[in-house]
Amino acid sequence: MDDLYRDYILDHYKRPRNFGSLEPHDLEGLEHNPLCGDELGVHIRVKDERIEDLRFHGFGCAISQASASIASEELKGMSLREVAELGADWMIDLLGIPVSATRRKCALLNLKVVRGAVSGDDAWPS
Repeated sequence: MDDLYRDYILDHYKRPRNFGSLEPHDLEGLEHNPLCGDELGVHIRVKDERIEDLRFHGFGCAISQASASIASEELKGMSLREVAELGADWMIDLLGIPVSATRRKCALLNLKVVRGAVSGDDAWPS
């Protein structure tokens, strides 16, 4: 089973979904992980207080890029309020693999930037 999830992560890393910029967009954010140098930005289009579309851009390790790709598919259609309340467990569960303490911020960088863009809260998800 672990091999399936690793293949899933690698597929999202090599062929990221929703990668690039989005014009026009209503919200944007940019964050980085000072521990490893990953950088991630997001453009979000909002309609009726929901994420209508989004794109992420940046660079980093396989975990940070794959988690952004995976989350981007799930975030579309969510209300801004729902997104603002998402916690770390949501993202870790989406990844489907154990994440070590040293890789946790890599996995959560996308959620940090999206929540920051939506709510102004730039804290690391807990």
